[in-house]
Amino acid sequence: MEFRPCIDIHNGKVKQIVGGTLSDAGAKENFVAEHGSGYFAEYYRNLGIRGGHIIMLNRVGTPEYDASKAAALEALSAYPGGLQVGGGINADNASAFVEAGASHVIVTSYVFSDGKINYENLEKLVTAVGREHVVLDLSCRKRGGDYYIVTDRWQKFTRTKLTARLLRKLEKYCDEYLVHAVDVEGKAAGPDQALFSIFAEYLDGKGGLPVTYAGGIHTYKDIRELKKVSGGRVNITVGSALDLFGGKLSCEKILAIVGK
Repeated sequence: MEFRPCIDIHNGKVKQIVGGTLSDAGAKENFVAEHGSGYFAEYYRNLGIRGGHIIMLNRVGTPEYDASKAAALEALSAYPGGLQVGGGINADNASAFVEAGASHVIVTSYVFSDGKINYENLEKLVTAVGREHVVLDLSCRKRGGDYYIVTDRWQKFTRTKLTARLLRKLEKYCDEYLVHAVDVEGKAAGPDQALFSIFAEYLDGKGGLPVTYAGGIHTYKDIRELKKVSGGRVNITVGSALDLFGGKLSCEKILAIVGK
């Protein structure tokens, strides 16, 4: 298990939001940082934490997205090679983010269209930057007892279920997976442990790519339980619960629990 921190950017500012509330009109905010994105990137760099993700939460083509992109580039400059970046990534702009210092680009909406996987776009992305620089964000919400991939800033359901079979099928297109449990994201009410049965089926005796889970973690007990449930094979992200973002958990203690 690894701790993968985050830098979520909305309207050019580092924030923590309730994921399911995000729309063009705004979002319910848990925290708005006084510091710029470079401050948090440097903090993670000084702790030696790699693989954290920067997510630009605004809609592409808006002035707000441009402000968030500038903040993302600031963070990448502060910690070149140490952070991943997502939000509005496609085959045309992915290489620019890698050249700016991103270890990986994170994509969701670009690889889904009409509710299903667009393999042509996946191939284009891999051609543009190589699968070793791609993270597929398979963030999901529950509907009718199953988890479905959601796109467009987590608001639009696809027809694609998150399953162990899907994770194995997509391995040739990426280097890692990131899964936000959107229904609990930003609520600090506990993780969605049911998702871990899918991760366990995927990782059980079959190798598998790294998987990072995000959503709802708000106590050290949560982290210990997820480490036990996953056998230490699933990475975690903590957002709103971090003392960096107004919460009570410290990066240093989380690192001690997960075993840096």
